[in-house]
Amino acid sequence: MKYALLVMGAPYSSQAPHSALRFARALLDGEHTLDSVFFYRDGVHNASFLMTPPQDEANLHRLWCELNREHGVKLDVCIAAALRRGLINAEEAARHGHGEYSVASPFALTGLGQLLDIQQRCDRVITFAA
Repeated sequence: MKYALLVMGAPYSSQAPHSALRFARALLDGEHTLDSVFFYRDGVHNASFLMTPPQDEANLHRLWCELNREHGVKLDVCIAAALRRGLINAEEAARHGHGEYSVASPFALTGLGQLLDIQQRCDRVITFAA
């Protein structure tokens, strides 16, 4: 089966991203396909490369990047939710006149239309919310 995940919980204040990562690994170990992960609402904070957790805690941003690198899983971030929370990529930073940004590849800022596309091409979309 082809799966996608919808992550709506913030890292370090919600169990949702941790559970989503464990579920993603279990899917891939079970020889299913994980097409993409869509980050929405507070889940967009998972895309920030500025997260610097203590060394004894999991670095969720790094773990999502590893999932992408190892398995080609797309990491889509709702642009409206991200901008509302101060998370932008280099392109949006330039467009809005900001000198800095906090979101970079493999995370991609996309619209909610991308979520609809994901729902159409996948057999299952599993939601992880706070």
